[in-house]
Amino acid sequence: MTATPPTARPDALVAARAAAGEKRVCEKFFESLIARARTLPPIRVGVVHPCDALSLEGALAARDRGLIVPVLIGPRAKIEAAAHACGVSIAGIELVEAPHSHAAAEQAVSLAHRGKLQALMKGALHTDEVMSAVVREGTGLRTERRISHVFVLDVPAYCKPLLVTDAAINIQPCLDDKRDIVRNAVDLAHAIGVARPKVAILSAVETVEAKIPSTIEAAALCKMADRGQIAGADLDGPLAFDNAISPEAAAAKGIKSPVAGDADILVAPDLEAGNILAKQLVFLGGADTAGLVLGARVPIVLTSRADDVESRVASSALAQLFAHRKREAGA
Repeated sequence: MTATPPTARPDALVAARAAAGEKRVCEKFFESLIARARTLPPIRVGVVHPCDALSLEGALAARDRGLIVPVLIGPRAKIEAAAHACGVSIAGIELVEAPHSHAAAEQAVSLAHRGKLQALMKGALHTDEVMSAVVREGTGLRTERRISHVFVLDVPAYCKPLLVTDAAINIQPCLDDKRDIVRNAVDLAHAIGVARPKVAILSAVETVEAKIPSTIEAAALCKMADRGQIAGADLDGPLAFDNAISPEAAAAKGIKSPVAGDADILVAPDLEAGNILAKQLVFLGGADTAGLVLGARVPIVLTSRADDVESRVASSALAQLFAHRKREAGA
């Protein structure tokens, strides 16, 4: 039993598609996503502890693009100092006083719990501070779903947007967790306009092997989809990364499915694999990225310190589109 060896995705494939007249769908994908989001009313977003330049600039840029109505939550003096330092004005923006980052997270979650906010955005505080308030029993924002994170990536070498999950929240998800991780990603794919996403459940090999638990869970997830426990998408797995995204690699292995070689969503076996995959696509593959935490009562823009303003704006567009679709569905 050996893992699938790496299969290069040749530049010839991209050239061949271009020669055949296939236009790269995700070219300027986030610009088109933001343009579509701007046709909808902006949503109220609680920006938690926005006490640094990037937090404020990202929230204000999303406001200026017509995506959100920011509600700044944190210590007034620190927020005003950050605004002064980066030369932006917060005049006219609602500011909810909270003495420190923990209190800001609690206040934001409370407002969302009461229906006063339609999304949250992480500012200058640790992810654990936000998520601890979100998942707290009774006062948090839990639903029947497992909470998970979904990256949306515009990868230059791929022919369409690519969703990767879970790379930020669930360390070693069990089968039930993975079911919800898939459902959350499918919901986001629907919100951004993918009517029936193709979901690849990743492992190191494309056959079910007793010694590799992720292959067994992949097969079980596909059977869940067959029985209607996961709806609105086509699933296949286990699939190795190459035969999930390369038609040539899938053909070489004799894999015939609507998903292999054409995946919209990649479901990683665990957080480490997902995180490494997403960051490789960004730092080596030149991908632009945005992302959301889903499965809570409201979507959460969980930004990284490495995320620039445009990434935060794109993530705000995702939150806006998702919140509107959720409201239309009555969820």
